[in-house]
Amino acid sequence: MTFADLVFTGGAIFTATGVEPMPGSVAVGGGRIIAVGTDPSGDAAVQQLIGPDTEVVDLNGKLLSPGFQDAHVHAVWGGLDLIRCDLAHESTREQYLDRIRNYAETNPELEWILGGGWSMAAFPGGTPTASDLDSVVADRPAFIPNRDGHGAWVNSRALELAGITRDTPDPSDGRIERDADGNPTGTLHEGAMSLVNQLLPETSPADYAQALMIGQHYLHSFGITSWQDAILGGYGDAGDATPAYMEAATSGELTARVVGALWWDRTRGPEQIPELVLRRKNNVAGRFAATSVKIMQDGVAENFTASMLEPYLDGCGHHTDNSGISFVDADQLISNVTELDALGFQVHFHAIGDRAVRECLDAVEAARAINGPNDNRHHIAHLQVVHPDDVPRFAALGVTANMQSYWAALEPQMVDLTLPFLGDPRSSWQYPWGDLYRAGAHLASGSDWSVSTPEPMAAIHVAVNRIAAPGHEEGEYEAFLPEQSLDLLTAMTAYTAGSAYTNHLDETGTIGVGKLADLVVLDRNPFAGPAAEIGLTRTEQTFVEGERVYRAPAQP
Repeated sequence: MTFADLVFTGGAIFTATGVEPMPGSVAVGGGRIIAVGTDPSGDAAVQQLIGPDTEVVDLNGKLLSPGFQDAHVHAVWGGLDLIRCDLAHESTREQYLDRIRNYAETNPELEWILGGGWSMAAFPGGTPTASDLDSVVADRPAFIPNRDGHGAWVNSRALELAGITRDTPDPSDGRIERDADGNPTGTLHEGAMSLVNQLLPETSPADYAQALMIGQHYLHSFGITSWQDAILGGYGDAGDATPAYMEAATSGELTARVVGALWWDRTRGPEQIPELVLRRKNNVAGRFAATSVKIMQDGVAENFTASMLEPYLDGCGHHTDNSGISFVDADQLISNVTELDALGFQVHFHAIGDRAVRECLDAVEAARAINGPNDNRHHIAHLQVVHPDDVPRFAALGVTANMQSYWAALEPQMVDLTLPFLGDPRSSWQYPWGDLYRAGAHLASGSDWSVSTPEPMAAIHVAVNRIAAPGHEEGEYEAFLPEQSLDLLTAMTAYTAGSAYTNHLDETGTIGVGKLADLVVLDRNPFAGPAAEIGLTRTEQTFVEGERVYRAPAQP
């Protein structure tokens, strides 16, 4: 008789197949699930597979789930932030400046001060100043993107090196923040970041490799076994991490399954498509495949670059003449997506504003009309503002709604920098997960780390409660649009089977015989407790193909 390599027993099993967890056991052999017992006879069959060399994991009433899959994350960039000046754990202007000062003093050899993670809500109007940054680092240039990566804080030395003055025009895809006299003040939005980041020293292959390993360990610590890296190519303050993925995949150091989304250079046109085809062909190894194309269609609402159907409001509730930016012309987007679709690429869209969402849906609709239906599984990430007329189009077109649920809660950035400038009724159209689900849309989930925490249970908590998870609060707020909440079963399924579908990882995402044993042991069964405690759930162990890739440190 062939015995199992690994057996999980004595707890609840969440299969992500449309049913709530049931008591039972799971056996793993050769990297795959070989038996599932969720009834007495099935459980007995699993117990018979326990041999002298079988490792038995006693769940002790806890939950076994398919490994989480992050459908939109920046794992290498997140790792780079962790080894640079990481501001993600601070929240005020003073804390940011102290952290930057300490980092600069500790690293006097660095030519540039690089990092990231500041929140726009910490600064008036969401725009920090060069003079503030000069007070803690004036001897060398500093370039520090914010949490969402759509803006950067620079000091005077960086502005000087880049030649940015009051006479420098705004690029077509960005904006230089200025004072009343037109002088640059120290915040660069969207494409304006490239004026400085083109001067940054190249990140070394060793740093990319280190960042990937750090990012991978961090994601495994939250039970994440697979992800889609949402930008592979030159963007922001980082170059192309594809070689790091290929090296790790070839050597076996890449323990996660990763789909790479190749960056669509919005300064170019369809002439880049043959290059994308070649990159797709040349970048497949081990658990890594670069099979998606990332098109960023707009910016973000907080800096007024999210593409809106109607203009933004000013601080007094009056319409402005700014409706945001569509980075790719709508007609050209249709042409580009139609060609990519015909070539078998999945298109991974970034769309925050309602106009951007509509333009992405229009592009997929046009592609389907010409190419016919296929299995490319296009998806739109973020979906902050979705016009009600477009909600049913997701299901009709087979477009996945890629949710970053962690953002669907009230916090200072939403209250101070978003709601007043969207106004009604648009403010009520934000993150409409409930409406999308009821309209039949396929749901996937991701974090956008390092924009926000990659912790799936914190995002799932918000998806269910529409309020920040315990320990993640930034003030006392009521639930945000609670009619758009999801039940726990749906939210958990989106972060497992839903993202697995989006990533074309069909042998993962659920617990069933024959599936790859990518699994996570959680420290409790969140289905058995109150919804207000979902976010307290932690990861104890993470497995990929039955091999343990993470174990939480023992508690004293």
